[in-house]
Amino acid sequence: MHRKKIVKLSSICLVILLLVGLVFYINDTYTVKTVYIEGNIHYTDLEIMDMVMTGKYGKSSIYLSFVYKNKEIEDIPFVEAIEVSILSPDTIRIQVYEKALAGYVTYLGKHMYFDKDGIVVENSDIVTPGIPEVSGLEFDYIILHEPLPVEDKKIFKDILSVTQMLQKYEVSCDKLSFNSQKQMTLYMGDVKVSLGSTLNLNEKIMELPYLIPSLAGKKGTLRMENFTQENDYITFDVEN
Repeated sequence: MHRKKIVKLSSICLVILLLVGLVFYINDTYTVKTVYIEGNIHYTDLEIMDMVMTGKYGKSSIYLSFVYKNKEIEDIPFVEAIEVSILSPDTIRIQVYEKALAGYVTYLGKHMYFDKDGIVVENSDIVTPGIPEVSGLEFDYIILHEPLPVEDKKIFKDILSVTQMLQKYEVSCDKLSFNSQKQMTLYMGDVKVSLGSTLNLNEKIMELPYLIPSLAGKKGTLRMENFTQENDYITFDVEN
């Protein structure tokens, strides 16, 4: 009977030692040493790592991949979801899915970012590259997480379309403005691009990368209101 107890105790100790050894092995092998980050525009790689790799197990690739399995994010502005995948035991990829921002308006000294539905998703002091400032929208107030109170709600989808096209064709734009007839003008430094209505918008913006280099150092308005693939006549009104 005494011998059986010794055998049982030895077995328990062996199991404990194996479990402790397994824990040490996992901690050593699956400790993150290399991180690849994709999809982040608003935040730097270091900021994303500080957001994700926190807490006691913040450097465990297994833990991070379990917690951040296409996880929706509610407490980080501009980020909709984050997913962590293991590339090798000590290497992970952090995929950031940022909110599809259409543009921002400046209100009471703050940059108020809105999405394709015109919902104000965040206010910030930071200007996000690739997201243009929008002027010419008429509203009397702004409430965070609610739509901008403008008369024509369709205009937000037009703004998002322009923003996405500018990003697609790698065109840098400082500001997008609308006049009372809802005609659009892009501001690129000292050059204004008059696009007119949303008609043939893709063709107009697709042409810009070929035109912009010739406008370096110039000041004026590039008139593309009537531009189409069939009618490619464009003028540039020089300003002194």
